[in-house]
Amino acid sequence: MNQKRIAVLDRIRDFEDAIAKGREYLATGQHGHWYGFRPLFNSKTRDGKILPAHKDWVKNVFLPRNERALRQTEKALDRLERSERERRDKSRPTRLRP
Repeated sequence: MNQKRIAVLDRIRDFEDAIAKGREYLATGQHGHWYGFRPLFNSKTRDGKILPAHKDWVKNVFLPRNERALRQTEKALDRLERSERERRDKSRPTRLRP
């Protein structure tokens, strides 16, 4: 299998896992301290404990960004497969019909 295709498939799998964890966090509260929800700079603390991600942020920011990135990655995979198919078809010898 092509290395580019493998990399794109791994990226798609990672986005799908992140989306699943985000939805599960909204539904049940699990994965609250998952590294994907970590803030960029400072985390909020209360009574010395690090607070999990805010559910509104997960719903309104995290999930839409990851869903958009997943769609773009799927489009990239489609373009990659199409170009591989065209390259394969172009390299086939054409048969002359009598």
